[in-house]
Amino acid sequence: MTNTDNKAEFEGVKALKFSDSGKALLCSGLKEGSDTWVPVSQIHEDSEVFESGHEGTLIVSLWWATQAKLV
Repeated sequence: MTNTDNKAEFEGVKALKFSDSGKALLCSGLKEGSDTWVPVSQIHEDSEVFESGHEGTLIVSLWWATQAKLV
């Protein structure tokens, strides 16, 4: 995980599915042993992970990553 310019980057993340409302994306690889719902509104436009099935680097707001206790 790296953080720069109010962004947090997580490598090796896989998007599993969207929530029923479409406002969150369930991702694996953020916390060991559990999957994490990531609000779509917090995913940065440069993120490689932004749709179900995507794998790669997830870029989110540093504020959200801090609130979710990922950093």
